[in-house]
Amino acid sequence: MRLHSISAPAMTNTLVIAVAGALAGFLAGITPAHAIGVKAGKWTLNFDGNVNAHYIYSHCQATSSSADVAGGLACVATNSSSSVSNGLLPAALTISGLTTQDGYDIGFTFGLYPGISTNDSGSPNLQTGAGNLGHTALGTAGLDIRQVFLTVGNKRMGTIMAGRNIGLFQSDAILNDMTLLGVGAGNGDYAAPANTSLGSIGLGYIYTDWLSQIDYTTPSFAGTKVTVGIFDPLNTLGQIPVNHSSPGLQAKIAYKMGPVYLSASGLYQKQRIACTDTALQANACALAGTTSELAYSSAGFDLGGMYTMGPFQAAGWYYRAKGVGTTGLFVLSNDTLGRPRDSEGFLAQLTYTIGKTKLGVNYGQSKLDPTGNDMATLPTLVEKNDKWTAGVYHHLTHDLLLVGEFSQIHATNDLNQRNSSWNINAGLFLSF
Repeated sequence: MRLHSISAPAMTNTLVIAVAGALAGFLAGITPAHAIGVKAGKWTLNFDGNVNAHYIYSHCQATSSSADVAGGLACVATNSSSSVSNGLLPAALTISGLTTQDGYDIGFTFGLYPGISTNDSGSPNLQTGAGNLGHTALGTAGLDIRQVFLTVGNKRMGTIMAGRNIGLFQSDAILNDMTLLGVGAGNGDYAAPANTSLGSIGLGYIYTDWLSQIDYTTPSFAGTKVTVGIFDPLNTLGQIPVNHSSPGLQAKIAYKMGPVYLSASGLYQKQRIACTDTALQANACALAGTTSELAYSSAGFDLGGMYTMGPFQAAGWYYRAKGVGTTGLFVLSNDTLGRPRDSEGFLAQLTYTIGKTKLGVNYGQSKLDPTGNDMATLPTLVEKNDKWTAGVYHHLTHDLLLVGEFSQIHATNDLNQRNSSWNINAGLFLSF
């Protein structure tokens, strides 16, 4: 899979691979509860998780006929790829505990997420070495610890959550994506993201990520809950890290009543770029009248919902943001003059359940608007990534799911040049 440098010569394949490598892990709260419970004194301990594996074949566009799409998610390679790997979810083992003390419900969660693909060194998710060209002997799988948090609260006061957990912005879009238990965009050269595929990440929504945070969630009022949180701020991917003097902020409101579920979420963070950063043009800080750093405000929102009518379910989410970027949080979020880029996208989905089998189709697109400086300096920047997936999900037993999907992916740059790829997958997903 060919990925391109965006804002610094050293950023070759790592730009989008870094996002793909950080994907998934969503098990707690999204699959039916099959927890194994153990009573230990005043505590109740629960163990749940999943094991999944998929055969994935990705047909990539040949490099000889491809366009240059910087940040495009269509697979571009000299050869197609074949793998046995996790899908959008890695395997998982979640350990949680709950007790009541002095009128407060207190809990904790540790989420352990191993992959099955061979990790050829580097972080648990990212491969190292020239071109990330695949696996060799004597390798092992990577392990991520994505969830480490505590909760305290009760029905009257609501709940405080503190630690590392899934973000709020765009979380409902991915948690209700039908490819969550499948593969979605397999994306070719699949050895590079060691644990997971893309699903519809960057192809209908921005990856919500796993983030350090302190949140408060209200009690339910007529089916409505509100969550607000302070988050550890993130730096822009590929730029020199800087200290942030203010936290990131996220919020979410959700409503559930009968067959209707609606939600909206938002994000705000002040983003900073050091003037010494090679991702900036030499005159960027001079144009802004500073010698230390550039700053801009990043903000975004999403809204959407689901409606279930008998065997049919329709779902959709839309997002719009400025200075947040595309595919992942603060990926391609600004140009080389430090100016924030606008982005937007949507995911639309329809499923139909017959007995133990669910049939589904979804389509998503993520757009990144160029700045005036981009049109002059980087006209090959991705303008749109889009994908459609058709899938079959059959419960062989209550806990064992058989999955089959076909996905087609397109990436288009600001010159209206396009790359296309497709992948097909078949696999098994066991939850417990």
